Amino acid sequence: MKIAWWVIVGVLLANVVVMAQSAKPERARNLGVPFDGTPGPLNAITDVKGVEVGQTTIIRGEGPLKVGEGPVRTGVTVVFPRGKVDPEPVYAGWFSQNGNGEMTGTTWVEESGMLETPVAITNTHSVGVVRDAEIAWGVKRGFVKNDDWSLPVVAETWDGWLNDINGFHVKPEHAVQALDGARGGAVEEGAVGGGTGMVCYGFKGGIGTASRVLTKEQGGYTVGVLVQCNCGRRKQLMIAGVPVGKEIGEGVPYASNMPGSDERGDVGSIIIVVATDAPLLPHQLKRLARRATMGLARTGSTSGNGSGDIFIAFSTANEGADKMPGPNKVEAMANDSLNPVFQATVEATEEAIVNAMVGAKTMTGIDGHIAIGLPHERVRELMGKYGR
Repeated sequence: MKIAWWVIVGVLLANVVVMAQSAKPERARNLGVPFDGTPGPLNAITDVKGVEVGQTTIIRGEGPLKVGEGPVRTGVTVVFPRGKVDPEPVYAGWFSQNGNGEMTGTTWVEESGMLETPVAITNTHSVGVVRDAEIAWGVKRGFVKNDDWSLPVVAETWDGWLNDINGFHVKPEHAVQALDGARGGAVEEGAVGGGTGMVCYGFKGGIGTASRVLTKEQGGYTVGVLVQCNCGRRKQLMIAGVPVGKEIGEGVPYASNMPGSDERGDVGSIIIVVATDAPLLPHQLKRLARRATMGLARTGSTSGNGSGDIFIAFSTANEGADKMPGPNKVEAMANDSLNPVFQATVEATEEAIVNAMVGAKTMTGIDGHIAIGLPHERVRELMGKYGR
């Protein structure tokens, strides 16, 4: 039987469309999760004008761990407050909910009230190389003068369940690639960048983002959040008030000794970056960073003893606030008007964490260790079961 060429072409094109549609990344809202608040156009930290995100993902090798060789499941994520071509500082504040972790440069953020570098996130044993690479990158671009100094903000979470973390596979060029590749627009989520090898609530974790836009009456400001989530036990996981972790329970098996598979309490860590265009002063931004804790708590975390839960918030408003010699005029919201900004931070943090898990697929790492991806259909079913 002869088949017309245009029929064959049509079938092929249809298959391409189907493949393209199936390849489109899913996010929590696509699963019917009814989050509170109004997101921005991208529902991402990049909805805050000027913010850019760059990521380098390193995945290679499989099988038994050979320290120094792999398997490798790691990377770098960077967030620029004003984009990679604008080194102007921004007002900032940081908060440590539980300090079993690292975020360099925060003593100067606390002292000065300013964030003067991008925020970078990687694995626990690569903080130093990313920090140094960021300084070298700044020197090369003229952002760090010959008679100047730089104290980059670099944070971490541990990816040693899936990644050869003691093989030190993150190199300066990986940090530079993330810095040079930073851009606005949609942000890739899941097992990417610094979140490549992370595990969250007993499922695959990683990078997630979300945003909220305030009403005109509230100022019309935008709040965006980016997380690198690597925290919690499965039974703790709550999504939109639904006990997803308990419901799924052992129906989806753990890999042996997988983080989050026992009853030792909250495990792992999370880094949260909050951005806003609301005109906030450093002490107000510290208050904003604290509110990220409440978004984290909505997903079930109790910030256990072994968790490094460290948050930083910055505002892109008040350009020229650090201009020499000063004095400089700045704007600030009244404290009594901050409630909508606080609420937006809580809501966006919650959604960013769930987006990270929804975007992360099942991954096998060192020694055959497996991190199971959050089962999407089961989440859909549970939203319906609980009337959500």
